[in-house]
Amino acid sequence: CDIVEFHHKRKADAPSGTAMNLGMAIAEGRGHALADRAVFARHGQVGARGEQEIGFAALRGGDVVGEHTVIFATDGERLELTHRATSRDIFARGALAAAIWLARREPRMYNFDEVLAPSA
Repeated sequence: CDIVEFHHKRKADAPSGTAMNLGMAIAEGRGHALADRAVFARHGQVGARGEQEIGFAALRGGDVVGEHTVIFATDGERLELTHRATSRDIFARGALAAAIWLARREPRMYNFDEVLAPSA
């Protein structure tokens, strides 16, 4: 599995938090810790790819809002799942929806899963 993320030229961190969260979910789904499987750089003669590696590639350029692709590759085929954000408006809409959801709840600490739960 590899995760490729692409953001605007001014983004300072790499890989992005979203890419790291995707990697954590993949590692957890496989019963591993991400720290034991993550590979953040491949350059030169690094040898064959290790079993169960989760590779990360971070691209920066232009005004790209955000793009994340998770690639599952095996001999003879690959599956790629991509999300492209073309406007920052979607993040603002999500923040507003979460604020409205919170305004209708009792005051307490909520976790992200509770906010996103469809039955909430």
